[in-house]
Amino acid sequence: MADLANIANLVAPFFGLILLGFVIGRRSKLPESGLIWLQFFLIYVALPPLFYRLIADKPVTELANGRFILATTLSTFLAFALSLAVGLKATRGDLPQAVMQGVAGSYSNIGYMGPPLLLAALGPAASAPLVLIFVFDSLLLFSLIPFLMALAGVEKKSPLDTARRVAWQVATHPFNIATLLGVLAAATHFELPTALDKMTLWLSQAAAPCALFLLGVTVALRPMKRLPVEVPVLVAIKLVLHPLLVWLLLSAIGNFPDIWIFTGVIMAALPPALNIFVISTQYKVGIERASACILVGTIVSMVTLTGFLWLVKTGRMAADLFP
Repeated sequence: MADLANIANLVAPFFGLILLGFVIGRRSKLPESGLIWLQFFLIYVALPPLFYRLIADKPVTELANGRFILATTLSTFLAFALSLAVGLKATRGDLPQAVMQGVAGSYSNIGYMGPPLLLAALGPAASAPLVLIFVFDSLLLFSLIPFLMALAGVEKKSPLDTARRVAWQVATHPFNIATLLGVLAAATHFELPTALDKMTLWLSQAAAPCALFLLGVTVALRPMKRLPVEVPVLVAIKLVLHPLLVWLLLSAIGNFPDIWIFTGVIMAALPPALNIFVISTQYKVGIERASACILVGTIVSMVTLTGFLWLVKTGRMAADLFP
């Protein structure tokens, strides 16, 4: 019982900040346009220093783990493919809508919620696998989405133009740039000047509370009118099947440190990412479904994520299924 209370105390501040944002978003009369500056601060100012600091002091050999990348990225792809199939059935073949449902069933809140929670739960040793999952899950999904949208006719561009745009977005994304700079710093043993080091520390510490508050406000400003019939299935794929797939594939490939396996499992068990709503708004497709998945997934993850953390922290989950 004491173990469960400790886990609850660990996750409560994260969901508490989301709830705080939700309540304030519902009760305040502030315009939604004000969120733009907070989103800009997170994406371009606060989160890049966090990703840089996560890996700048790590041995480069830790980041060159192709087998780990294969297992976790393949797990995300399988969750996406299954969720896409569920979406196609629920929408009677509407591919653009189904793509959004595929993302909802596979893309974790790895940018906003992942780093602070994993570092608090598992410690600094989780930072290298955490960054690898973020980078390669993002590469996978942000390559699949425009390709499938172009295939569905939503993207009015040629395949070559779509490929160029995807490559440019990947190369210029602030998180990926920060990750690359962190790898270069790790390879050259570069240390930031004291003043800049302090600034990046402050910014990285501001990222998590701002991101979680923003998540709550964003969901509050887009109330769910009805629960689409496929949402419970998508939430089950995201919060239960996805982490189990990661656990199975990492165990099958084998020879990973326990902390890497547990990091993969917990990252997959995180609720659906806020980016799902951003993507659906960008394409003007499935906005209501995206909001429903984020809201329901976040609420349900209070139980499922706590459960996975309890299994890991109490030793009830073996790191390797096939020792």
